[in-house]
Amino acid sequence: MSDVDELTQLVLHERQGRDRGWWAQMRACFAPGATIRVSWFEGTAEDFIARSQDMAARGDQASHRLSPPVVHVTGDRAVVEVPMTVEFRTVIDEVEADLASMGRLLYRAASQDGRWLIAGMEAIYQRDTLFPSIPGTRLDIRREDLAGFRPSYRLLSYHLSRRGYAVSSDLHGDDRPDEVAELYRETFRWARADLP
Repeated sequence: MSDVDELTQLVLHERQGRDRGWWAQMRACFAPGATIRVSWFEGTAEDFIARSQDMAARGDQASHRLSPPVVHVTGDRAVVEVPMTVEFRTVIDEVEADLASMGRLLYRAASQDGRWLIAGMEAIYQRDTLFPSIPGTRLDIRREDLAGFRPSYRLLSYHLSRRGYAVSSDLHGDDRPDEVAELYRETFRWARADLP
């Protein structure tokens, strides 16, 4: 298997493990000390897996619809970007609704003892949508309920906050393009590679 194929399968296995609750598979994808930064969590991969298990036990299930990864390999380090949509079926004030948050996952991966492992994962948010899941149903969300949430992940923040999760206002999002550009520069520097 080529490095590109192995890295593609690595990030797909990580997301599959998260969505299906296959925690051992998910855990096997990460290098020791790997770090994660997403809407509701920032810390180590080990803590992320434990908190993901807690989230699933509460019934807060999300699924990730992924587009093909783009892989950049430089020696024993790699950068993998995966366009994604995080989807939730939820209930808001007794109305069943579907939330979709669009963005991309930016992975850092390193080869250790001949095997690629994830050293870091960070989400970059683009936009989100929220609709009643039954056509003709009315879902009322007041503008003031969304005040203070960033436009790139406003509805995701609203949903997760209602469910009791703290969401950082300082995540990477396309509404702050300079910060996103710097994240790409940092990530490719880590991989000892030039930006494409």
